[in-house]
Amino acid sequence: MKKTLLVALLLCVCLVSSALGEAAAPTADPVVYVSVNDGQGALALAAEPITVTDTDLDGALTIHDALTCAHAAAFPEGAEGYLAAESEFGLSLLKLWGVENGGSCGYYLNDASAWSLLDPIKEGDHVKAFNYTDLTGFTDTYCYFDALLLETAAGTEVTLTLTAAAFDENWMPIAVPVAGATLIVGGEPTALVTDAEGKAVLTFEAPGTYLITADSAEMNLVDPVCVITVVE
Repeated sequence: MKKTLLVALLLCVCLVSSALGEAAAPTADPVVYVSVNDGQGALALAAEPITVTDTDLDGALTIHDALTCAHAAAFPEGAEGYLAAESEFGLSLLKLWGVENGGSCGYYLNDASAWSLLDPIKEGDHVKAFNYTDLTGFTDTYCYFDALLLETAAGTEVTLTLTAAAFDENWMPIAVPVAGATLIVGGEPTALVTDAEGKAVLTFEAPGTYLITADSAEMNLVDPVCVITVVE
């Protein structure tokens, strides 16, 4: 009986130790995708995978951390290209990709307007930040494709839908299709134009990785991002 109790006790100790070990095991830093538009409206980063760490040591992983890490990894002068500071509105974005324009920047998380730079992020999220190019009328319009990353086979049709962030008559956020926008593939304008529903169909004959964005003669678009990997 004593041996049975001893064995049971040892099993309990082992199970508790195992559970504590698992709880104490460090979690991997998440990888998020970061896109940034520079002061001229061009894409400086397009769905760049960035490993995010707690740069401000506040115990949370946030949009602020993601942008800090993205600049540290990809901006020529490192994290010096990014600045955020406390203001009456909370933590405010003051410098993005080396551009200081009085804080005229925008940022989105998974194509939804973020409440704050301190909004939490997780593995696989997409953080998009941009400098306004129209500092008078602020006509820069955030838009996005229905996919950030796609993989397709050569010769297969791919349909993308382009949508813009807008507001209704009560200033509530809504999404509207972007019609008449020209798709740009690998930096080159194409003959492909979005229809009334914001849709366009692409086909790639050669394997490779293609960056898709869009431009419009009617709207001042913040470059949308879709990275398509074409396999044989």
